[in-house]
Amino acid sequence: MPSLAPILATPAMRTRIARIATSYRRLTGRNLAVDDSAEALWTAPRVIVAHDTAADPIFFFGNHAALRCFEAPLEAFLAMPSRLSAEPGLREARQAALDRVARDGFVDGYVGVRVSATGRRFRIEGATIWNLVDAEGGIHGQAAVFEQWSDL
Repeated sequence: MPSLAPILATPAMRTRIARIATSYRRLTGRNLAVDDSAEALWTAPRVIVAHDTAADPIFFFGNHAALRCFEAPLEAFLAMPSRLSAEPGLREARQAALDRVARDGFVDGYVGVRVSATGRRFRIEGATIWNLVDAEGGIHGQAAVFEQWSDL
């Protein structure tokens, strides 16, 4: 498995990535990886993705498993609006789930259809989606984790 990509190894990115794990634990009471480090999230066997708070949110993190699942190189993934992970006809359902997360903090058991960078459609099951929240309660985006997916 490749080591943590240099683009993710800056101190600012390490802080953002650690917030993915600490927010998950704070909201769900569970651990996302063996520790909160960028390296642990990068090498975790399950897909972990996160996007920012822009009007059209952009992914700022996808771990190694996510890049394989979404069939995208890191640089392309980090430039992709997260809405493009769902097909046009399914984006409203995706947004409804994100709106529930914004209201409730997190959702467990999410099921949805996604599309890879190459156009391969796949169904994710049992996903958790949560808000990225700092210690003061500020929102920094949303993240998702899933272990189960199947090609359609």
